[in-house]
Amino acid sequence: MKKIWMDGKLADWDDARIHVLTHTLHYGVGVFEGIRCYKLDDGASAVFRLKEHVDRLFDSAHILTLEIPYTPEEIRQAIRKTLIANGLAEGYIRPIAFLGEGEMGLFARTNPVHVAIAVWPWGSYLGDEGLKKGIRAKVSSFNRHHVNAAMTKGKINGYYVNSVLAKWEVVKAGYDEAVLLDTEGFVAEASGENIFIVRNGILQTPPLTSVLPGITRDSVLTIARKMELPVKEVRFTRDEMYIAEEMFFTGTAAEITPVREVDDRRVGTGKPGPVTKQIQEKFFDIVRGREALFLHWLDMVK
Repeated sequence: MKKIWMDGKLADWDDARIHVLTHTLHYGVGVFEGIRCYKLDDGASAVFRLKEHVDRLFDSAHILTLEIPYTPEEIRQAIRKTLIANGLAEGYIRPIAFLGEGEMGLFARTNPVHVAIAVWPWGSYLGDEGLKKGIRAKVSSFNRHHVNAAMTKGKINGYYVNSVLAKWEVVKAGYDEAVLLDTEGFVAEASGENIFIVRNGILQTPPLTSVLPGITRDSVLTIARKMELPVKEVRFTRDEMYIAEEMFFTGTAAEITPVREVDDRRVGTGKPGPVTKQIQEKFFDIVRGREALFLHWLDMVK
């Protein structure tokens, strides 16, 4: 990659640097997004649900009382500009807003807010094999943040230490991804993904109680309802994952990744089930521009 957009200008990749006393490096006060750009079947490129992702970036900043010094439209334009500058037809997009150097300590309200956008090629987050055959997951000993201990609707930098610890724990034990329970013991989400199961023929996902409002999660719910699949947003327990017919994770990085095993229990047949396959196929048709009904989710890169 050649360029990173930083504070309104494109900088050379190696020159996009920050000071060691950048406040967010020390205290985690920042917000970010994960967005994907896809190459369509006709050769064009489009960002998937760009408006919704940028809106969530600004929502996260508002939750954190961080004032982004650009408008949402300026950030959307900057994302397109960064993709074009790097000649990237398909890949991952990472906008981040953070507090720069200046005051140290917890109350540093005069430090400047910086914004950067990087893009790079990134394949399947949980592996191509995982997309096809499913992954192995394990319930972590780390809980999802409590809603009064962290602002769970914000995609906030420092909060992801919890997810990193959960991920490290289960990968070290030989699994692919972590499942986090909420502080009442109900299934919340994975380390960086939302969770769906199929139980008694009904597609279920935890409600937006203590989980991040995933944009891929919302896309799957919309797709499932258009396909007239029965859907419920409902709390469920860890053992309901064990006896589910199907299970999958959703997220910008993970896309639609089947789960074949949880806590050494096979889920369903141990292979991606029919509902998972239907939704996965429909999702990839949409992001490749094959579904006229969902073309409004694609923001063309020009």
